[in-house]
Amino acid sequence: MQSIEDLRTLRRDLHRHPEPAWREFYTTARIVDELETRPLDALYVGPEVLGEGRNAVPDDDELDSWLARARETGARTDLVDRLAGGYTGALAVLERGEGPTVGLRVDIDALPILESVDDDHLPTQEGFRSEHEGYMHACGHDAHATIGIGVIDAILESDFQGTLKVVFQPAEEVIGGGEPVVAGGHLDDVDYLLAVHVGLDHPTGEVVAGIDGFLAVNHLSVSFTGESSHAGARPEQGRNANLALATAVQNLHAIPRHADGATRVNVGVVEGGTASNIVAEEAAAEVEVRGETTELMEYMVEHAERIVRAAGEMHACDVETESVARAPSAVSDPELADVVGAVASTVDGVDSVLPSDALGGSEDATYLMQHVQERGGKAAYVGIGTDHPTGHHTPRFDVDEESIRIGIETLAGAIERVAADRP
Repeated sequence: MQSIEDLRTLRRDLHRHPEPAWREFYTTARIVDELETRPLDALYVGPEVLGEGRNAVPDDDELDSWLARARETGARTDLVDRLAGGYTGALAVLERGEGPTVGLRVDIDALPILESVDDDHLPTQEGFRSEHEGYMHACGHDAHATIGIGVIDAILESDFQGTLKVVFQPAEEVIGGGEPVVAGGHLDDVDYLLAVHVGLDHPTGEVVAGIDGFLAVNHLSVSFTGESSHAGARPEQGRNANLALATAVQNLHAIPRHADGATRVNVGVVEGGTASNIVAEEAAAEVEVRGETTELMEYMVEHAERIVRAAGEMHACDVETESVARAPSAVSDPELADVVGAVASTVDGVDSVLPSDALGGSEDATYLMQHVQERGGKAAYVGIGTDHPTGHHTPRFDVDEESIRIGIETLAGAIERVAADRP
């Protein structure tokens, strides 16, 4: 078993080399390097993990660029070659006699955010700031991957009886990896599933045993096509895609809220036009809608698509709308959360255990949770508090590395106990 210091070194290496969704080539190779030093019973890599349903996959040029970067950074060529096409991620299996099959899901991708260079930002101070300018681990997935390795080590040294499957899942940030992991079939026999996230506005020493309040989410890609013309000499001959886009943006944010629960909408990206004296021929937007339940999310999708169609018709523009990624809502099983909470209360450094809390956001771990629950198993999404100087998805985000140890001991202890207590 590696020491906490070794695991901290791993986490900092992953932090220094962040890779966004479906481009986690170095990250996957680094994780596999670690896993191959353990006495696993099976190790699945890249396309061996994933089935159909990958969403928001970059084009070939983008993938090839990141793949070449991973090689230059030192990733093993034989491993990177297995990940070609953006088939990233890994799954480790330990088989330790008769007992239940327990799964642990950790995510591994980073975000397109420029990391802070401030002197009081710890990664800058300690020399592990992102080397990939414009990208960083601004949500703690570097810590999650490290926790996954640490849990494997802890279970290897334990009396655990059963099968452990640890999924190092790609593409969470684009809601793209959960569905193909389920389609890969490795979770079909899982009796208990745990997923984990650090932070979430909970301090170091606080553990949330079973997070609920996942908002179902749908990402929509919207494009308008009109007709260009000279904006000064012949404005009437144009069909202005920018006007259609502007109409859609304003009215999307005016979708009526629903009495049955929380709903959200955000137009996060708008693009259109080529010059101030040309009536815009093309415009596009990236939109997301969310709902407290999957049904409420579908309500938002229906209204969003209607509004986009109407905006195009108003300005005589053609419209295309594509759902590029989505994830359902989910609920943690209280029975499994109770086990997590009981274990967490005995972990050194934990001074507060919350039975539940609302996430207030979305996560494609819900695909994995629902898949296990639909087959009669139980699932819980565990929050491991960590002190972080700013919110998630910000340039100064960082984790308190003490929370890595707390996460490992909490999750490994829960995995041992749930296997021992199963009738």
